Amino acid sequence: MASSSVGYSDRDAVIVAAVRTPVGKGKPGGALHGVLPADLLAHSLREVVHRAGVDPGQVDDVIAGAVTQVGDQAVNIARNALLGAGFPETVPGTTVDRQCGSSQQAISFAAQGVLAGAYDVVIAAGVESMSRVPMGSSVLPGSDPFGAGMAGRYPEGLVPQGVSAELIAAKWDLSRTELDEFSAASHEKAAAATKEGRFDDEVAPIAGLSVDEGIRPGTTVETLAGLRPAFRDEALGARFPQIGWRITPGNSSPLSDGSAAVMIASGAAARRLGLQPLARIHTTAVVGSDPLYMLTGVIPATGKVLARSGLSLADIDLFEVNEAFAPVVLSWARDTGADLERTNVNGGAVALGHPLGASGTRIMTTLVNALRQRDGRYGLQTMCEGGGMANATIIERL
Repeated sequence: MASSSVGYSDRDAVIVAAVRTPVGKGKPGGALHGVLPADLLAHSLREVVHRAGVDPGQVDDVIAGAVTQVGDQAVNIARNALLGAGFPETVPGTTVDRQCGSSQQAISFAAQGVLAGAYDVVIAAGVESMSRVPMGSSVLPGSDPFGAGMAGRYPEGLVPQGVSAELIAAKWDLSRTELDEFSAASHEKAAAATKEGRFDDEVAPIAGLSVDEGIRPGTTVETLAGLRPAFRDEALGARFPQIGWRITPGNSSPLSDGSAAVMIASGAAARRLGLQPLARIHTTAVVGSDPLYMLTGVIPATGKVLARSGLSLADIDLFEVNEAFAPVVLSWARDTGADLERTNVNGGAVALGHPLGASGTRIMTTLVNALRQRDGRYGLQTMCEGGGMANATIIERL
C-alpha cells in the first residue's frame, strides 16, 4: 500500500475525529435495546467532540442520518440528541434519510457545506435502533408512500430488498456456496479484528457493551448451509423463475442497533483550533439505479466517484462496501474488477451488523482507522440504498 504523507489546504474538508458505538443486536434482549435512540446518538456526539478536543459550541451544525423516523426516532432526532449530549442550545441539527446511506449522505452534505464556506466545523452522524423502531414501521396501515405516478411507471410492482438480493444472485450467477463462503469470511475477519484490538480506537462502549454483539466467531460454511431461505415467496417465484432462493439470515446483514459520528472541519478551522486531521474528503458521488435491482447502485456509484476523482481502482488501498446482502459485494467486485482482498478487511455488515441510519458513519469510522493501521492512502466507501440509489466517497489519509 502507498504510504500517505500528503498535506491539506485551508479549503479542504478534513475528518478530525470519528467514533462509533459497538453494534448491538436489533431485537428485544439485545444489549442496546434499553437505550433510547436519541441517547444512543447523543453518546457518539458527546464522544466525538471529546476525542477531537473541540468545544461543542464551535460546531456549526449536526447532520444525522436515520431511516425509520417514527416513534422513538421521530421529531428530528439530530436536534434532540445534540441537546441530550449537552451541546449549547445555539447548535442546530437536522435529520436526513437516504435509506441505508443516510449517514454517508450526511458526510457528503457536511463536506459540501465546508467546501462551500458555510461551515467551519460540522458533525455528520447517524443512528438506528432497529430493536425499538422496527424497519418499515413508518409505513402506516392503509398508507401509500409511492403514489400513483410510481405505480404507473412500475405497473408490475417492485419487490422487498431481500428479493432484490435474490435477483442479483441469479443475474450474476452467484451460488449459495459462494454467498455463504463470503459471509463466513466476514465473521472470521470481524472476529480477528476484535481479538487483535483493531476496533478499540473507534469504539465508545455504552450500556456495558464494548464489542460488536453480532459477530459469531467460528462461523462455517457448513453451519450457514443449514439455514433456510428467508424470502421465499411462491408468487414472486412464479414472476421471477430465475430466482434460486439463496438468501438466508446467514448471508444477510442482521437487524442492529448503533450510532456513529464523524467531525469534519475546514483545513483552516483545523489549524486554528489545533486539530489533527485524520483524512480529507477527496470526492463524493451519489447515483440512482434500477429500483427493482435496487442494491446494484454501488457499481455505477464506484465508477462515478472514480471518474470524478481522477483516480483508478489501482489507486485505492482499501474498499468498504456495505454488506447489506452478500451478493451486493460479490456482484460489485465482479463488475468493477475491485480486489476482494482489499475489501471490508475487518469484516462487514453481515458480521458487524447494519444499523441502517448509522451504517454510513460507522463504515467511515472503520475505514479511517483501517487506512491508518495498514498505512494506506486512499479509501473508497460505497453503500446500496433502498429505492435504487447508492453513495460513494473517497477519502485520503493525512
